[in-house]
Order: sequence, then C-alpha cells, then structure tokens
Amino acid sequence: MSEIRIPRDALVFVGDGTKALFLRNKGDAELVNLVVERIFEQDNPATRDQGTDRPGRSFASAGTHRSAMEETDWHQLAEDRFVGEVADTLYKHAHAGRYQSLIVVAPPKVLGSLRKAFHKEVSDKVSAEVPKELTSHPIHEIEKHLAA
Repeated sequence: MSEIRIPRDALVFVGDGTKALFLRNKGDAELVNLVVERIFEQDNPATRDQGTDRPGRSFASAGTHRSAMEETDWHQLAEDRFVGEVADTLYKHAHAGRYQSLIVVAPPKVLGSLRKAFHKEVSDKVSAEVPKELTSHPIHEIEKHLAA
C-alpha cells in the first residue's frame, strides 16, 4: 500500500460493520494527528445468538414434499443497517460542508457495502480507501497504518 496523504481537517472514517470511528486530522499531510470526533457502536451478536427458532418448513401444494426455508442472517441484516446509518451520517456531514476530503478505512466486504450505500456527494469527496480492519486498534496505530 502506498502512503496516503491525509490533508488537514480531512475526515477519516474507520469502520467494520459494528463500530465506526469518525476521526479528524488536526495535523497536516506530513504529520497526521487524528482526533476522535464521534464513535458509533452497535451490539451485533452472531446470528445463532439472535434467532430463537429453527428455520421454517414449507409444504408442497400437492404431495407430501417438504422443504426447509433458509435461516435469516440477523447478524448480516444488522450490519447492513449499520452501514446504511453510517452512509446517511456521512451524507448529512458532506451536505453540511463539514468535510472536503474523506478517507475510508474498512474491511473489503464492508468497504464494498459502503460504496454501494454512499450518495454521490459523499463518493465525490472520498480521496482514499484502505481495505483493512482497524477499529480495534488505538488511534496512534491507525495513524501508523495510514502513513506506512
């Protein structure tokens, strides 16, 4: 990965589908100083811990055939909802002029979901994307990863 230039006052979004960090670069492009502006967290246990019943069964209209229905992936539904909320928040901030440059850091799957959910006004402000999971790292390590 080549070095990412993060301009002063750029917004750096670091997320993973259950946690989102909104960081602001209070330093400059050479000496990044990320400061936490906002944190979103969502409790999203595994699907097995969220579902209460077994998947349903369907019966054929003729005969005695039965088929199992696919179990709902509650974990994925919650993650998709969370990505939508994040995209909406970033849109509101972009529309209000709260940032001119956006760096998006997320695991590849979440990054793809975000790209689909972003409004054009947000997409136009994205200056870099980093396909990594960094939400569990302290801020100084996130700075190192982005500067490396």
